[in-house]
Amino acid sequence: MSKLSLIIKREYFAKVRNKSFVIMTFLSPFLMVGMIVLIAYLTKLNDNEKRIIAVLNESDFFANEFITSESTSFVKFRDITLQEAKDSTLNMGYYGLVYLPNESDLEKVSQRSFFYSKDAPSTTTLERLERIFKERLKQERLREFGISASEYAEMDSTYELNISTFDGEHNLKGINEIKAIIGGGFGYLIMMFIIIYGGFVMRSVIEEKTSRIIEVIISSVKPFQLMLGKIIGTSLAGITQFGIWIVSGGVLLIVSMAIFNIDPADLSSHGSGPGMGAAQNPIMASADSDMILYAQEIMDIPWVLLVFFFLIYFILGYLIYSSIYAAIGAAVDNETDTQQFIFPIILPLMLAIYVGFFSVFSNPHGPIAVGFSLFPLTSPIVMLMRLPGGIGEGGVPIWQLVSSILILIFTFIGIVWLAAKIYRVGILMYGKKPSYKELLKWLKY
Repeated sequence: MSKLSLIIKREYFAKVRNKSFVIMTFLSPFLMVGMIVLIAYLTKLNDNEKRIIAVLNESDFFANEFITSESTSFVKFRDITLQEAKDSTLNMGYYGLVYLPNESDLEKVSQRSFFYSKDAPSTTTLERLERIFKERLKQERLREFGISASEYAEMDSTYELNISTFDGEHNLKGINEIKAIIGGGFGYLIMMFIIIYGGFVMRSVIEEKTSRIIEVIISSVKPFQLMLGKIIGTSLAGITQFGIWIVSGGVLLIVSMAIFNIDPADLSSHGSGPGMGAAQNPIMASADSDMILYAQEIMDIPWVLLVFFFLIYFILGYLIYSSIYAAIGAAVDNETDTQQFIFPIILPLMLAIYVGFFSVFSNPHGPIAVGFSLFPLTSPIVMLMRLPGGIGEGGVPIWQLVSSILILIFTFIGIVWLAAKIYRVGILMYGKKPSYKELLKWLKY
């Protein structure tokens, strides 16, 4: 045990004292926060740009439909030809020109209308203009059937079905997806940590093997102790770096948002589309009224339990994958030879993220979601997507949670045992490119 602790200390301090480790530890938060702030700032500048669109209406229709909004201004041309309107639009630097010809009925006007622009127009702008035409056509067609404007307004009002639990508690639409995204964020952190620091373990083994230092070390300690020490020492160094990133990154993000006067709520409010305020969009108005309920639901997520189980799944998941990375590092002579083994390792992580999202979004208690949250190579990610829904009734059943952790523990023991057998043989094997068949032979020694 004393030798194991010495190996852990050696690996830990070798990593944290490395120049590149120190530089990236303190530089990465600035780079990440800088990128986030830059994107947010550029998005804010982009949303503040107001587009000016000229309208040449030669028809007797659409007299009051083109209304100026926060993002789009409409300038109406009168008593000029189409060519003069095009020239004026270009000379004045307007975004584009809407042309409505002089026709006898609304249908023909709509069919023969054009939007002229210098370059291909944005999808958002086109959708706004098309919405104006669609709305007017719909009203006209309904009027022909004898439906008045007030009757149409009543008919066109939005409808949302009231949802509630059997106990009478109010349910919110989309809350399961929000919880899955929160859990998916924790799962994504685990995946990134495994890929980054699992690679560190593998490269550390390859470096010592190629420098022949491993031959000296292996004479004093058992291969299993060396492998376990590398895994634990590197993971502790990674956790240290990760902790510094989270704390410093959080502080930098708050300070940067305050300095550049960026409000995330303001940025998200632009997503409703140009010129669509709460009064024009009843769905958004309803969402605003439910904001307190959504906030309450998010506050009711068992955060303490979520963080606790995040740490458990984080540790067990990392130990399983880093053991595989260490075995691969011992089996090869250089990093190029690892490519044939890396993809099978990353594949379960990718499946966990993508399949997990789709299955948990649609049915967090379905067979796919449950199966992936029990399978040990995907459970650290998928189970965390389900846990924000709670534990027990209405959430993850206790037996599934306990079974998932126990399966992870036994899988870790089994994979460490198998990885140690490969490590023991491969660590002193030079000049031979291993295959899967060769690795199976080593497991039998």
